[in-house]
Amino acid sequence: MSSEGLKAILFWDIDGTLLTTGRAGIFAWEASADEIAGYHVDLQMLQTAGLTDFAIGRVILEKLKLPSDGELLSRIVRQYEGYLPEMLPRRQGRVLEGVKKLLEHMHNECPELMLYLLTGNTTAGAKAKLNYYGLYDFFKDGAFANQNGNRIDIAKRALSMATDESPVPSDRIFVIGDTPADIQCGQAIGAKTIAIASGDYSLEILESYDPWRVLPGLGDIGRFLSLLEESN
Repeated sequence: MSSEGLKAILFWDIDGTLLTTGRAGIFAWEASADEIAGYHVDLQMLQTAGLTDFAIGRVILEKLKLPSDGELLSRIVRQYEGYLPEMLPRRQGRVLEGVKKLLEHMHNECPELMLYLLTGNTTAGAKAKLNYYGLYDFFKDGAFANQNGNRIDIAKRALSMATDESPVPSDRIFVIGDTPADIQCGQAIGAKTIAIASGDYSLEILESYDPWRVLPGLGDIGRFLSLLEESN
């Protein structure tokens, strides 16, 4: 795809799509929960795929049998954000196969492609992860988790923000993610969802949610770019 191509907006999930932290974030959640509970809280088995950071905070507070909304929810999430940067080196995370080369190619060779984040991470959480793994500067902006929003609310905010900045036809809007929640986000805003089986969900499970296309990963850059051309 070259600069002669049609403009397109690409909304990207982070965890399991662009990178894995090796679940280092769990250490930040544990430190936050410890601070609130006054004793060590083991969260190593906590399932977080597809959840927003605020939804994870609610699950933890419910586990502690504490009020799971309002000031206490804000507190545990803010504490998590504060602990996250120092916890990321505790696990051997990585940028997933093909991601860095794909983002570099689109950044350098495809100015018609506008890259945004659409993530259940908070703004601070997303920035910490992307900065640590060297991906932050590839994205124009994004929509992130807030206390009162679910994933579809985030998707709607992302669509409004991006199309206000750069209007494009609805068939040139894509959501790229690795969970059923990402597929549902794309469907909710009328976008074409490219599901990536690089996280906790298999190709077969992702296909059952009826995404526009499914890929095993982002290692084949040409294949990914050909999907964008296919939609022209």
